[in-house]
Amino acid sequence: MLPSIGRRRALVALTGVILLTVAGCGSSEAPADPGAPVEVAITITGGRSQPQPGRVDAKKNQQVRITVTSDVADRVHVHGYEVGADLRAGQPATVEFVADMDGLFEVETHETGLLLFQLLVR
Repeated sequence: MLPSIGRRRALVALTGVILLTVAGCGSSEAPADPGAPVEVAITITGGRSQPQPGRVDAKKNQQVRITVTSDVADRVHVHGYEVGADLRAGQPATVEFVADMDGLFEVETHETGLLLFQLLVR
């Protein structure tokens, strides 16, 4: 028989091996935690967007929320995802979707053809 200290050490070592084995059994198919939603707010006045067009990063499977307020009626559209919203002058419109495709996607208005930003998903 092992002395009580030896048994404790053996039990602690065995417990550590079991925990490492269980922790390593996770499925590789489980989606990564995408974190907080990506939120973009844009105001269009006089044919110009604020902030100026740039690139916005999102993780794959992350929720994206785009709010656009325009001084003229139009439609905002996310190319590739084929989602959008009608813009009414002076009223915010929101487009929400899950960024489940990798790539670079343009977000623009349709009538005026104004590029608002590029969404990079990876």
